[in-house]
Amino acid sequence: MPLLKLVFLVLIMRRGDSVCQLLGWAEPPELYQDGNLILGGIFSFRTGQDGVINTFQEVPQVRTCKNFNVREFKFAQTMIFAINEINRNPEMLPDVKLGYKIYDTCGTMDILRAALALMSGQKREISENNCTEHDTVQAIIGHSGSRPTIAIAQIVGRFHIPVVSHFATCACLNNRKEYPTFFRTIPSDLYQSKALAQLVKHFGWTWIGAIAVENEYGLNGMAAFIHAAQENGVCIEYSESFSQTGPAHRLQRIVETIKQSTSTVIMAFMSHREIKVLTTELYKQNITGLQWVGSDAWITDHSLTDSQGHSILVGSLGFTVTRGRIPGLDKHLREVHPSQFPDSQFVKDFWEDVFDCSLKGTAEVQRKKCSGFESLQDIESQFTDVSALRFTNNVYKSVYAVAHALHKLFKCEDGQGPFSSGGCADTKHIQQWQVLQYLSTVNFTTKEGEQIYFDSNGDSPARYELVNLRRTNKGTMEGVTVGFYDASLPESHQFIMNNVSVVWGGGQTKVPVSVCSESCPSGTHMALQKGKPICCYDCVPCPSGEISNLTNSIHCMKCPMEYWPNTHRDACIPKTIEFLAYGEIMGSLLALFSLLGVFLTVITTLVFYCHKETPLVRANNSELSFLLLFSLTLCFLCSLTFIGRPSEWSCMLRHTAFGITFVLCISCVLGKTIVVLMAFRATLPGSNVMKWFGPAQQRLSVLAFTLIQVLICIVWLTIDPPFPFKNFLHFKEKIIFECALGSAIGFWAVLGYIALLAMLCFILAFLARKLPDNFNEAKFITFSMLIFCAVWITFIPAYVSSPGKFSVAVEIFAILASSYGLLFCIFLPKCYIILLKPEQNTKKHLMGKTSNNDINN
Repeated sequence: MPLLKLVFLVLIMRRGDSVCQLLGWAEPPELYQDGNLILGGIFSFRTGQDGVINTFQEVPQVRTCKNFNVREFKFAQTMIFAINEINRNPEMLPDVKLGYKIYDTCGTMDILRAALALMSGQKREISENNCTEHDTVQAIIGHSGSRPTIAIAQIVGRFHIPVVSHFATCACLNNRKEYPTFFRTIPSDLYQSKALAQLVKHFGWTWIGAIAVENEYGLNGMAAFIHAAQENGVCIEYSESFSQTGPAHRLQRIVETIKQSTSTVIMAFMSHREIKVLTTELYKQNITGLQWVGSDAWITDHSLTDSQGHSILVGSLGFTVTRGRIPGLDKHLREVHPSQFPDSQFVKDFWEDVFDCSLKGTAEVQRKKCSGFESLQDIESQFTDVSALRFTNNVYKSVYAVAHALHKLFKCEDGQGPFSSGGCADTKHIQQWQVLQYLSTVNFTTKEGEQIYFDSNGDSPARYELVNLRRTNKGTMEGVTVGFYDASLPESHQFIMNNVSVVWGGGQTKVPVSVCSESCPSGTHMALQKGKPICCYDCVPCPSGEISNLTNSIHCMKCPMEYWPNTHRDACIPKTIEFLAYGEIMGSLLALFSLLGVFLTVITTLVFYCHKETPLVRANNSELSFLLLFSLTLCFLCSLTFIGRPSEWSCMLRHTAFGITFVLCISCVLGKTIVVLMAFRATLPGSNVMKWFGPAQQRLSVLAFTLIQVLICIVWLTIDPPFPFKNFLHFKEKIIFECALGSAIGFWAVLGYIALLAMLCFILAFLARKLPDNFNEAKFITFSMLIFCAVWITFIPAYVSSPGKFSVAVEIFAILASSYGLLFCIFLPKCYIILLKPEQNTKKHLMGKTSNNDINN
């Protein structure tokens, strides 16, 4: 700034009547129209420059651009059409004529030179007399590239001149501190990156490669895409960048990376120039079968067919701005003629190229002379094609955005303006910062019904079409719309596909697969592979008791307590409830043996009843024998209560019935044992023992022993009775429905009391084993008690160690075994004598007074 002030001071001193003098020179615009207010435009009608390195020992000259870029010329003509349309509209900027200065430059340095020319104007000198008639533009439309636009916006923004781009998408331009006057009618790459991330997620491409052009547009766009992709669970196998003019080995390295990679989808964030270079090299090395996803800078570019490897791009998918319709543009483009722009060299070159003739005053001598009747009316070319106006429509909207801002500025009423105290701008001395203020608040609707406005970052609403590149019958490439993206909608509705079928890359007939690991089916969960991205994983079956009912589950879910996974571990099904049922073999067999025991006991009872007057029955205390048989019947029947689905009454009945009936049974046996001992004690001289243990005392003893067990059971049922219980601990895959003991002390007290009586009975019977052979009651009781005790001693460890229903089966087996032991040991010998040896059923034989010879005779 001090140097600038010094220059101004020197100029003033040299010429007192001069205010400012332009230093150096400025290139004239390619296309120009005078007006009250001038809009600037910067486009690149040509691309490609000679590789000249400036030494800066002299002022750099404007470089010559080589190749035609008809699309850029079409952008410029759309700007001219919009300005002329506004000038013809009496409701838009009345009494104000808009003019334009449009520059055709390529290369960042020359584009920046054009921006400075638009900012400074063409006048060599501004004096006091014409200081208000400067020709600085009100706004600049352009440029198409992000990198040149960054340079323009940084410089021009310091002078508050608005820059409205139709194609610069770099998200870095959102920085209001660096680019305070930048606006655009195309969405930021930030939105495009999010849309592309949703696209690859939609098709299940979780393992992709990424390649970008090595400049701000490519690197910033790729960084935003990678961030959005990773948020959507997409992994990047590799990320590379290169430049069209960069070293060849960089391109070869990228080609080798693509060749060695396992991903089949490539995200290309670059311009049409880089994609053509890349696909040409891939074509030369015969690398095919790839699915390309492209950015808006190349996905709809008509020049793709110029490259040798353009066939590789057939089937590419990418987002681009929505197409629009501009009424009257077709007529305007077809009426373009060199006579309208006599000072434009490009228009002459364009005309000669289209019609293959030479105009007067040109250096082209190899072509025929133009007749003067050439017209674009019947020419079908990229320039005259208005069927898919995408970025062209953005130019149209940019011009109208500036026009609406100027219109609001002119229509401002004092006191209602946006400036201090409601002030308005001086329409005779409009300052660019005032236009900037109005432009930031512009909001209007186009003829097509599209709403145009800018947010706080200068961005317009983000709306895209998803296009699919296909080959046409003419050998060209066209983009067919197959989906839409609208960032203003809720996230779940932002991206939608229409019903148009998609042509896939590499000639595939179905959606390509690009994953590091195949999807984990339901019943498994993902386990990350060490040292690899999250998209690379192994599918591990869910642990026991857990399921996953979704593909690619991160974790398995535990089934509720009463449920268990099915064989595929993708659903929880109710656990099998297991209990000893009548319907199964084991339950049926036990019930059969129980009923058989009842039957045999009844048969025995009948035998004894029919022979109750015989000496053998009378000598064995028939009353206790019948009571014993009755108790054995109850013992056999109580085993049935252990079979079947447990319920509250069955749980209480089974243990108490078992305890009481067995005590009754043992009490009877004990009574018989005592009777035997007392009977032989009574045979001793002077003994009067039998009167103390007669029938009344026998009944009383049985009743007393049984009542004690009844009291134990009552206390048990009162304090903590048995209850039905679902046991989840023994088996994970099934539920054991059993009877919980309630009070374990009560249960073992019942068993302990039975054991006490059995041991007492065994001891007494053992003491009576020396009785006469013919009266062998005590021996049979001893043997039966020996079996009883052996059964119940082995029952304890077997019961404790048996799982589920088998513990119930063990208890039933013990009941039946001990019952059969008592029945067979005590009553089978007697039935044998009664039925088969009736000759031994005599008093003499029982008293041992009959010899064997008498019996045999």
